[in-house]
Amino acid sequence: MSNNKENGLEVELARIRIHTTVENILITQHAHQEMVEENITFEQVLEAITSGKILENYPLHRRGACCLLHGITKNGRPLHIVCTTKAPILIIITVYEPKSPKWITPTQRR
Repeated sequence: MSNNKENGLEVELARIRIHTTVENILITQHAHQEMVEENITFEQVLEAITSGKILENYPLHRRGACCLLHGITKNGRPLHIVCTTKAPILIIITVYEPKSPKWITPTQRR
């Protein structure tokens, strides 16, 4: 990955973390449903964002710029969070624990 691309992702990640610090966050109905089904708390989402890195960036997504973030909770649980990166509020689109068959490891797709 080029330095410019890495720097851009760091800027995006910093922007996401600023939103979480002030809890400027909207959780979509889909994300909330996934959180309930997988027993993921809002606190765990914040922990994963705080420790996270952007795995995949989708700046030209048809529904608007977003990214896939991978982070670990304080209890060691890996989480994936798909969120917006350009809106004035952080919108959490979905949250899930990366598992087989889609994921070989929490950061490597099948």
